[in-house]
Amino acid sequence: MFPSTIQKLIEIFSKFPTIGPRTAARFVFYLIETPNEKIEELIKSISDLKEKIKICSFCFNSFEPEFFELGKKEKEICPFCSDNSRDKTVVCIVAKEADLEAIEKTKQYKGLYFVLGGMTTGIFNKEKKEEMEQKVDALIERIKKSEPKIKEIILAINSTVEGESVCFWLQRKFKILACAGEGDSVKIVQLGRGLPLGGELEYADEETLSSALENRK
Repeated sequence: MFPSTIQKLIEIFSKFPTIGPRTAARFVFYLIETPNEKIEELIKSISDLKEKIKICSFCFNSFEPEFFELGKKEKEICPFCSDNSRDKTVVCIVAKEADLEAIEKTKQYKGLYFVLGGMTTGIFNKEKKEEMEQKVDALIERIKKSEPKIKEIILAINSTVEGESVCFWLQRKFKILACAGEGDSVKIVQLGRGLPLGGELEYADEETLSSALENRK
């Protein structure tokens, strides 16, 4: 059994996505051998992360705000939502920020985004499901009031069993719009063929994602 100080840090690292106890232990022993100045740099970076990074009130994307006037009011929405050159009539829903970045690298998509947050399997976790419900409900309200009107919603979710379940859940949620007479003109589409079955957007190459975007249906 490791000393309690080491064990506690292993348990903390083990809570990170895809990190098991063995990998977490490697992290801890790497830190033990790391010089103090590098540890201080790491601590400061984590502190800066919590202090400077904000969540966009429109799309829930993480971003570092700029200031309207030096030392005064900071922007509350991310660069994508505040960019007037982007197509405000199209919204691309992604599971996480890494998927957003993957789509941006294709340079094929010029609309807005909406980040569900976390892994798509989170829909089967009660706490995560409630968080996602609140976010999607906020998006539905935004669609009802949007000017210009949102015409298309792209479900850019991983082509996995869990991803398909999330897409089905989202489609059911958006039926609320049609039932309320608000979403008759909103087109709900998924990425087209090109993204392999079981593949994750984060790891797809730019050419594959470009093809999937172009052939969405």
